[in-house]
Amino acid sequence: MEMTTRENFTKTYSFNQKVTGFLIWTFTLTVSLLVAGFPLIVLMVALGAIMAISLQSLLPISAVLLVAVGLIGANVFGILFGAAVLTFKGVNPKEVRWLSWLHGEQNILHKSIFAACPLTCDYETTK
Repeated sequence: MEMTTRENFTKTYSFNQKVTGFLIWTFTLTVSLLVAGFPLIVLMVALGAIMAISLQSLLPISAVLLVAVGLIGANVFGILFGAAVLTFKGVNPKEVRWLSWLHGEQNILHKSIFAACPLTCDYETTK
């Protein structure tokens, strides 16, 4: 009985880790696309406008809708596919060095020195 419970707990814990990893990767890839991929978004909008204009003669009512759904769907599919591949390959988001901002870990390059520090840093209060 105890062995069965332990195996079920292990399977549930592993499944929860996979789901959590997938959600973290989805969030990270979405933020990366919005922030770092801004030139890519501008390029997609330009190509989408050209495609909508060219399809307007063939599909006068739904050309813009078709192009918009296609571009948004491709982005969502790319993000979900990338997150699924990273999750099932076993890449843990905590192991990736450039994701320290996501986990609240600080990478301090230098220590700040405030303007009042030469006057007050070595000052000890006496009671």
